[in-house]
Amino acid sequence: MARVCYFTGKRTVHGNQRSHSMRQTKRAFRPNLINKRIRLEDGSSIKVKINSKLYKKMKGFM
Repeated sequence: MARVCYFTGKRTVHGNQRSHSMRQTKRAFRPNLINKRIRLEDGSSIKVKINSKLYKKMKGFM
């Protein structure tokens, strides 16, 4: 499974790392994903990768 949030679709993006002298090298900005088991209304559950910022917001609803 790729590094993609199940709900928001956030994924790895690429950019440049800049030093003090403004030299640049490529780097990846990865989302802060956590694996969680989500319980559905019918009683079953599924495993998803979810952005941790979104998880904090949804914590009371799950």
